Amino acid sequence: MGMFRIIPDTNLNFIGARKISFVISLALIALGIFALFTVLTGSANLGIDFAGGMMVYITFEKPVSIEELRTVLITDYPDAQITELKNFERPNAFIIKTKRPQAEGEGQTRLDTMEGILTKSFSGNKFEVISEHIIGPAVGETLRNDAQKAVLLSLLGIILYIWVRFDFRSGIAATIATFHDVLAVLGIMLLMGYEFDLLLVTALLTLGGYSLTDTVVVFDRIRENLKKWRSKGEFATAVNHSINEVLSRTFNTSISTLFVVTALFLFGGEVLKTFALAMILGVIVGTYSSIFVASPIVVEWEFRSPKRFK
Repeated sequence: MGMFRIIPDTNLNFIGARKISFVISLALIALGIFALFTVLTGSANLGIDFAGGMMVYITFEKPVSIEELRTVLITDYPDAQITELKNFERPNAFIIKTKRPQAEGEGQTRLDTMEGILTKSFSGNKFEVISEHIIGPAVGETLRNDAQKAVLLSLLGIILYIWVRFDFRSGIAATIATFHDVLAVLGIMLLMGYEFDLLLVTALLTLGGYSLTDTVVVFDRIRENLKKWRSKGEFATAVNHSINEVLSRTFNTSISTLFVVTALFLFGGEVLKTFALAMILGVIVGTYSSIFVASPIVVEWEFRSPKRFK
């Protein structure tokens, strides 16, 4: 019994549509570059991890839900990020983060205000403040710089891996496709009003690896098919045939992953929504780029500077 196929064998001309896909991709990259510029200059909607802020670690005597905490804090702290800690030594523990106060020296006042609100709202449920910190802008800037280095180093690793496994131009094509995916998702997320925080950086690094996996599968099939089509005139045919051959596998993998990250988005809670949405967008954009970006770039390179895959 053969492998189950949601998509039957196809013979679609993906390479023939490369000019249209390049226009779409350039628009997505432009949006991403603009978003990246706002992050680098600090004008983007930065999360507490990068912009600085306040962090309070508290425990309650009786169980409290994140929704209850958010309800009582939403008026004075609309940007509060609340995380429940699964700690057996300290049950009912939470980390509450809010953005850095505008005025210098206002941090302690806002901390006292938060404690007052919690005391009033949970009068029958004693709580204890384990620790409280005001995260300065210098720490946020360090984290932002470290995040940028992590993304750049991961992309450098990608180009080296593909270069060694296939050839230099494949490495360049895969890197461009990965840059395309990361920038596209970054641009869309910031356009939708989401914050640039550590969860979003984590999602961007994850989807970079996911996108690379699809690209490697396509490139591997191209390498096999080039043994059948060796003449320059049939190079595009070999690439197009390879994409069609792995289309069902790509679709099955993408749909399976989408089920998981969509469930995470719907039922994973408020804290994971940014990560889950970025992954949903990343799966869609990554699937698109493995078909319409990476392989067409290799074809264009071949047409403009003929050089056979080894």
